[in-house]
Amino acid sequence: MRRTVIISILFCLSIHCSAQRWSVSTNLVEWAEFGTVNIDGSVAVARHWSFDAGWAYNPWTFREGSPEQFQDRSLTASVGTRWWPWHVYAGWWVRGCAQYQVFNRGGLLSESSEEADAYGAGIGFGYALLLGERFNIDLGMGVWGGRKDYTVFRCTNCGRIMDQGSKWFVMPNDIMVSLTFIF
Repeated sequence: MRRTVIISILFCLSIHCSAQRWSVSTNLVEWAEFGTVNIDGSVAVARHWSFDAGWAYNPWTFREGSPEQFQDRSLTASVGTRWWPWHVYAGWWVRGCAQYQVFNRGGLLSESSEEADAYGAGIGFGYALLLGERFNIDLGMGVWGGRKDYTVFRCTNCGRIMDQGSKWFVMPNDIMVSLTFIF
């Protein structure tokens, strides 16, 4: 009797473990955005649901110290969930997430620079194109909004404050062409 119970438990655990699928992906669009290093990990928890956590980092300053200095430095962390109408890691998906970002960008379109801490929530949608049993290309986009505590500087390296405070924001997010490996 004890042997039957142990075998039954092991059988149920093996079915559950093999049904869980993990993935790791990187967004090629973020890499093209001044070399932003990024990774996203995901776990399927049901046929239609997956949980994910992502991280992106850009430490680069270009033409540092010169009047033409520009940067889009950032550190972003997000956690979210995706709903897949057909099956996890295949076809259309809708995502909700919570996100935090600290950034310093400026010198691109104007001489001024903005530094901020931003936190909020986002929604997105996309499509996972199956390339094989283990590889996907995810295409997607979204928006996120929340609150940011910011400081605007007159130029990218002078340190003169033009404005500071807190305000609400809504902006594009998750413009993606991601290469995904599923295991």
